[in-house]
Amino acid sequence: MDAILHATPGNPVPGHPTVGFFNGHRGIQLRYAVFRSDSPEIKGTVVLLHGRNETIEKYFETIRDLTSRGYWVATYDFRGQGGSQRLLKDPRKGHINRFNDYVRDLEIFLEQVVLPDTRLPFFVLAHSTGGLIALKAAPRLSNRIERMVLTAPFVGLGGQKASPENIYRLSRLASWTGLGHICLNRDEPRKDFDDNPLTSDPTRFARNQRLVIDHPELFLGPPTARWLYEAQKTINQVRDPRHLASITVPTVIIAPGNDPIVPFLYQEKLSQYFRAGQLVPVPGSRHEILHEHDRYRTQALAAFFAFVPGGEPDEVRETQRLTDADMPNAGMSDADIEI
Repeated sequence: MDAILHATPGNPVPGHPTVGFFNGHRGIQLRYAVFRSDSPEIKGTVVLLHGRNETIEKYFETIRDLTSRGYWVATYDFRGQGGSQRLLKDPRKGHINRFNDYVRDLEIFLEQVVLPDTRLPFFVLAHSTGGLIALKAAPRLSNRIERMVLTAPFVGLGGQKASPENIYRLSRLASWTGLGHICLNRDEPRKDFDDNPLTSDPTRFARNQRLVIDHPELFLGPPTARWLYEAQKTINQVRDPRHLASITVPTVIIAPGNDPIVPFLYQEKLSQYFRAGQLVPVPGSRHEILHEHDRYRTQALAAFFAFVPGGEPDEVRETQRLTDADMPNAGMSDADIEI
């Protein structure tokens, strides 16, 4: 494997990052990158955690936004996806043995890359599955991470033909009977723009599709039964009020209002028991808010910059004025599991 980043049309590599591999839990090789800011005033380092089936390359635009505002960015591809080592012979299968492996990888990344090679203070910006990992790890992050911002954290699954309860039962049965490596749905081609649950922005959608076309080796098909079982177990754990009460890292949850993948209801329920957390709804946005139309994406970035030290508090006030009355019903359509 080569520790390189791939530029595609309209998606250049930001700056001159340091790119390499580090050994995650049980020696799995994980691709990472550190992007430095040219700003004369460095405000800290953002640890950027992606969703399932995402890569460093997909976040070049967001990384550029962060570094232009004086933040360094440290990020890596999760085990089994992107430019990191796969876990099964079939590289298309999205697999995990135990969800806690993701948490151990994050802790190792903080210890071996972020702490020695970047600038204090440290913040987390995490999307979807990355948000679930951050929530799982959060009770142990209070001495290292100043603040967390989670966009559409994966705390519930919607938009599937089967109910979450049935998916959990089937995936648990497969895992317990030695069939955790199988997939419960077919490996289908990517949806056209008109059918996608991820973004309403055709330009950003096309940019991300180009990355899939030019570098298919970075991407996955559906998750395995074991992945689904481990993820659902972790969702149940982090939604427990006792777990949420143990999190002391101040956190903002940016909740898209028209998200069929992680419906708004799940994120709203999470915030009710999350004393360190604050919910910022963004009506109309689909799941991938950092790849959405500017009218939604700008709200998410404003909330981030207002929440972390060095931001502008005035920018978030307009976002915080959004009320539940503004919130449309989340669309519920059959969607690929892109979490």
